[in-house]
This record gives sequence, structure tokens and C-alpha cells, in this order.
Amino acid sequence: MKFNKMLKLTGLLGAFTLAVGCAGPAEKAEEPAAVEPTPAAAVEEPAAPTSTSTSYEVNQGDHLWGISGQSYGNPYKWPLIYKANSDKIKDADLIYPGQVLDIDSDASDADSAAAINHAKTRGSWSIGVTEDSDQAYLAQ
Repeated sequence: MKFNKMLKLTGLLGAFTLAVGCAGPAEKAEEPAAVEPTPAAAVEEPAAPTSTSTSYEVNQGDHLWGISGQSYGNPYKWPLIYKANSDKIKDADLIYPGQVLDIDSDASDADSAAAINHAKTRGSWSIGVTEDSDQAYLAQ
């Protein structure tokens, strides 16, 4: 019997706590602070766009065609990577795990078109040899 009274008392206490918590005083919402307009002379102009470059570390099995497909969404743009890394890549057909390549994400339309044209018209190639067509592309 004592247990039932205690249970009822605990239930009433819980209900009272819930009722008081729900019916507590309403909080007054803060009014937003007035925002003063910034004078036109104080507005900073955005900086001129700069060329952005990311790095890519070559993994085993990678090739410029695949890296270009991932980086540019177009594998035919692989010559952009080759040209940007001509100091690291002697033969466009040979890249090595661990090499860190620069990927220029702001290539111009003209550079992209030249890269695609080179990729499509490069001609035959041999591993370990820098083809004449590759040398001509790099000289552009």
C-alpha cells in the first residue's frame, strides 16, 4: 500500500514539474539590431581571379588520360597536365607512382582547345621517347 501511494505521489510530482515547465513565463524575443548600410566607398572589390592549381599524387596504374578525366571531366585534356608538369614528365606516356603533378583548374578555353587538338592528332607514340608532336605542343 505504501508503494502505491509513493508511486502516485511520484506521478503527481512529475506531472506538476511538466506543467510548470510548459506553462513557464514566455521569453520575450529580441528585436533584431538595426543594420546601417555600408557606404559604397567602404565596400571592398573582389580580388582579380588568379590561376588555381591543385596537386595530384600519382598512384600505381594511373595515366594522364585517367587523371585528366577525373580532374577536368574530359580525358582529352591530358596535354594540359603534361604541359604544366613538363619539368617532371619527360615522356607523356610514362608517369610514376609518387610523382606530384600540378593540375591547373583555370585553363583558358584556347589552352583547352589546343590540348584536345593535340590529344586527338598526336599520332603514334612510343614509351620512353618524347615524340616530336609532344615537343611541338610543349613549345606552343
